[in-house]
Amino acid sequence: MKTIITIITTVVFLFVSAVNAQEFTGKAIYKTSSKSTIKFGKDQKGIDDKMQEELKKRLQKMNQKTFILEFDKNSSTYKEDEQLQAPNPQAGSKIGVFSFGGSGSGSIYYKNIRENRFSNQTEIQGKRFLVKDTLKDFEWELSSETKNIGNYTCYKATFTKEVENTNTTMKDGALLKEIKKETIVTTAWYTLQVAMNNGPANYQGLPGLILEINDGKKLIVCTEITLNPSVKITIQEPKKGKVVSQKKYLKIQKEKSDEMMEKFKGRNGLDLGNGVNIKIGG
Repeated sequence: MKTIITIITTVVFLFVSAVNAQEFTGKAIYKTSSKSTIKFGKDQKGIDDKMQEELKKRLQKMNQKTFILEFDKNSSTYKEDEQLQAPNPQAGSKIGVFSFGGSGSGSIYYKNIRENRFSNQTEIQGKRFLVKDTLKDFEWELSSETKNIGNYTCYKATFTKEVENTNTTMKDGALLKEIKKETIVTTAWYTLQVAMNNGPANYQGLPGLILEINDGKKLIVCTEITLNPSVKITIQEPKKGKVVSQKKYLKIQKEKSDEMMEKFKGRNGLDLGNGVNIKIGG
């Protein structure tokens, strides 16, 4: 009789564990900040010291955002907190900021870890796209180094890649392009206390939830985690937009960027890099 009771108890425990794993959900809040790539040449027409400071402050504000990662054991969505969007530029301002592509208001980055794929609902100049492709394979190098983020013990991991960047600038109505190769080291901090292979934006592939990412230009830090919240979380894959691959989307994004630069040509425009352009005056 004792053997039978032990077997039944074990079966019940395994069943409850399986149910809990299926129902496991959570929400993580991330704060992001990016270094501004704006550079002013000497004697730049139409830009005095006061305007430079105003531009830098506005860009810094634009680069500070809040994102929400909602997840279960196998999938997640990552999107900007719409309640914390920056207000529109003040009326009468001589500085207009234009941006397109990338994550932002209305964008949803969906990941399916089990099926190794993602769907990114995003926009370029008001046209909606649904980018579908396989998840990026990060060749993480694990370290025994640790640090605390909030109440969580985190472990360090790094990923190194070689990239080729094309910097397009405008000076006196002429477009100047410069191609540079650089090595980028991305540092991640993940916690085994939330044992799931996921993280913010497109990052994943570690034995725990990623709480911090730093690639030298952009910093993403988790400020709050809620596991199994009282309000039920349902992960839904986005469906709206023209379906394209990641390669096709990047090609379209580059074409639109070049088109916008041509429009600003001869109009006292200024390229800030990363798909952000500023027009002075008017």
